[in-house]
Amino acid sequence: MSKLLAFISTFALLVVMIGVIAYERYYAPPGGFLHRTIDAPAIVKQVQPLSELITVRYTIEKVVGMTEDKRPMGSESILLLVQGRVMAGVDLSGLTQYDVIKSGKSVKVRIPAARITEAFLDEKYTKVWDRHITWWTPWVPYDPELEHKARLAAIADVRQAALDMGILKQAQQNAETAIRRFLQALGFETVTTYSAT
Repeated sequence: MSKLLAFISTFALLVVMIGVIAYERYYAPPGGFLHRTIDAPAIVKQVQPLSELITVRYTIEKVVGMTEDKRPMGSESILLLVQGRVMAGVDLSGLTQYDVIKSGKSVKVRIPAARITEAFLDEKYTKVWDRHITWWTPWVPYDPELEHKARLAAIADVRQAALDMGILKQAQQNAETAIRRFLQALGFETVTTYSAT
């Protein structure tokens, strides 16, 4: 599902850019796009349909262990080998005319701060490597919830690892690059983007 979402976001951006270029080249009246009136609300109207722009995806492999104490004694432990995926991008649906400053063929756009849009485990590459109860308490039953708890902890670990690796910074840079290219395709010569943070 997440791969499909990322593909659709990227594909939508490319289709819009190709459509604008084709219109400008073959159907626009003489004088070109920028010679007609294009103000901040018009730019926002062009950019907003991009909506949730997923700009980066990290794949992280980790070993996650969890131990749970048993009553009256002993413990149960589980060891997972996981592969997690973390996606990040920016939400352009909230962009307003106040986020855009246009001057001739130059435009300055305030881009919302990047955020993690999804973090999950790839079940195909996630498995229980080891699970046992302390040898002196073999009568203690396995906790059916322990694996679920370990998976939740693994998602949190994968998310934190992506943050530590700089996923938000990369997502912000990629989003700003994509918006610059999009607006340059509209005909702007100078495009400046900056983060909302």
